[in-house]
This record gives sequence, C-alpha cells and structure tokens, in this order.
Amino acid sequence: MSRDWIIKNVRVVNPDQELSQAFIHIQQDKIVKTAPMADWEIYKNEITVEKDKVLDFSKDKNTFLVPGFVDVHIHGANGSDVMDGTETAFQTMASFLPSEGTTSFLATTMTQHPDKIRQALEQVGSYKAKEKAEAECLGAHVEGPFFTKEKAGAQPVEHLRQADVSLFKEWQKAASGKIKIVSLAPEQDPEFLLTSYLKETGVAASAAHSNAEADLVRIAQKQGISHATHLYNGMSGLNHREPGLAAEALLNSGMTIEMIVDGVHIHPDMVKLAYRLKGAAATLLITDSLRAKGLPDGKYDLGGQEVTVKGNKPYLEDGTIAGSVLPMNEAVKNMTAFSGCSLQEAVRMASWNPAALAGVIDRKGSIEAGKDADFVLMNKEGTVYKTWCRGNLAFQRGE
Repeated sequence: MSRDWIIKNVRVVNPDQELSQAFIHIQQDKIVKTAPMADWEIYKNEITVEKDKVLDFSKDKNTFLVPGFVDVHIHGANGSDVMDGTETAFQTMASFLPSEGTTSFLATTMTQHPDKIRQALEQVGSYKAKEKAEAECLGAHVEGPFFTKEKAGAQPVEHLRQADVSLFKEWQKAASGKIKIVSLAPEQDPEFLLTSYLKETGVAASAAHSNAEADLVRIAQKQGISHATHLYNGMSGLNHREPGLAAEALLNSGMTIEMIVDGVHIHPDMVKLAYRLKGAAATLLITDSLRAKGLPDGKYDLGGQEVTVKGNKPYLEDGTIAGSVLPMNEAVKNMTAFSGCSLQEAVRMASWNPAALAGVIDRKGSIEAGKDADFVLMNKEGTVYKTWCRGNLAFQRGE
C-alpha cells in the first residue's frame, strides 16, 4: 500500500463523535485528515492520490473503523511473555496483537526477583520493532513486587517486598525511562515515598493486590495514587461495614479504574455497577492476558508457576485465577453487553482512556488529524477484519 492513501465511505466511531460516512487521508504513518464524505468533493481536488490507493467501503454497510486499542496491562500472548525478557518474545506479542485490534501496549511485568524484572525492563528500553506492521510497545507497566501477601493472587509471594524508591530508580534506568505505570499496594508504601516519587516524575501509581481499607486508599490517593489495577480482583472489596480498595476506587473522583471484562474475573452485574459509578470517562478496558492467549487449552508457565487454561479461564493448581486469555475486541463487545454502554463509550475505554494513562494521547486514542494511523475495521459482533498500525496493514482476516 502506498504511503499516501485514502479510506472513504466508511463509518468512523471515535471516543467523542461518530461519522456515519467519512473519509480518512493517510500520509506515511500519520492521519492527515478525517472528515464527513460531504467534504470529499472539494478535498479530492486539493490532493493527488492515485485511484488504486483509495479503499472504498461504500458497499460494506456492516463494518466500521475505530481507533486502535491500547492495552496498558498485558503480560503475554501467542506463547510469549514479557518476563521472558527477549527480543523474540516482544516481537511475537507485537505481531500477534493486531489480530484483536490492539495497536499499542504497555509490556507488563509481574512479581519476580528484582534481577528478573530488570531483565524484562531492559528489553522494554532497547526493543526496536523489526516490522512496521506490528503493535507498538509504548513502555512498561510494572505490576509488583510491592504487594501484600493477603491479596497476592497469582503473584509469587516469595518475591513480595515493601516499596523501594531506589529499586524503582534502577528499573527506570534499565527501561530507558519508559516505565509508565507502577502497580503497588498502599500499605506496602507506608510513608508514601514511592507513591510521591512516581507522581513527581510523571509515572502513574496504581493501587493493586492490596488489603487496604478505604481510609488508607483515600490518603494514598492524595499522595499520588490515581488508578486501580484490575478492579475487584486482588483487592479488599465492597464489604458493607469495611469498605476497601474497590469501594474507594469506585467512589473517589481522583481515581480511574481498569477492568478485565471477560465474564470470568468480574460478574457482568459488577461490571455494570462500576460503569454506572465511574462512567466511560474514568474506566479502562484491559486484557491482563498471559502467554496462553491465542493458543489451545493446556498447561503454561507464569513466573515459574504452572497455569492450566480451560476455555477462557486460566488458573493455578489451587484454583486461583491467574490472568486471562481475553482478546481486546472481546473486551469491547462484552463491555457493551454487560453494562449497556454505547459502542462509542466502549471505544473510549479501550482506546482514548488507556492512551491518556500511558501518556500518549497526543498521538494515540482517536482517528483524527495529526495522530498515528492506528485503526481497526470491525463489526458490531466484535470481529476484527483489518488492523492498521501507523499506516501499515498489520492484520487482515482470512475469508
């Protein structure tokens, strides 16, 4: 495909508006213009684009374009995991993710020995895409090891520890400054030293794997906690006499939330509850997926632990749910079904909001002039037909 091309007569669903018939002009890896088809007759006389460089969707009434999804919490896919710490693992993930409409992601680590985490972060810092047609690794999300044992979930308890600013600085250096989010338990940062430092340096601090009471979470939010990792999972919940992290995250206007909307991690009614309390503006969709995503049922490794995958549920030997195999396009479809939100709102949760949290809203999250040419052709059933990453066709569904 030429590096100067047009998509026209297509429905565009953006986080803030929808165009029933639109055209998009792409040059190199950027969007030059997005406008209604009513403007096309004038615009086409101002540009020079060969006829064979125009994709016309006038005969396709069942599909629409959405901005590429941004997954800020993903551990692995298609047999590879971030903690493998290899270029091959990152390449495998980046090449696979466009099949589910994900065009950029934060490589997410998990609780392990500090050296093992450092190895993975070094790969984040040094990774350079070999192929242009792949999802972009935007940086890292460090999930652990600053968690509490009571809510460890699938995080190996032998590597849990208190928050440590010096250790984080070492990791940030290893990642070439690309750590964008750190998930930690507020009670593991008793003086809020790391929380405050993260806020000062522009890194999002997210509450996770925590048994904190609501009062402590409220104080931590004032110190810098701005987000809640995989809401409801791995945290003190909604007890009517002892409101915990989940309750405070839902009520605190200074916190955003993320959810694994696969029907396994959260009951649909609790998804609906979160949507009604936080709204689309403060909610993110994530996958929290493992290396098993995209592969058959079976047994897989997660940080040295054996994970059994059966259907859409990965679990440890003791039955603990361990991550997911959720594709992002399924998360979008489920969100509309479970909560009753609009497609436009679901797109905001999967594209705009995570792009903002990752600090790349200036070039990701919507289909508009000046932004990266990241978009997905899909239908209302959630089927992905084509995905473009920075103007390059990265996935095309076989007939």
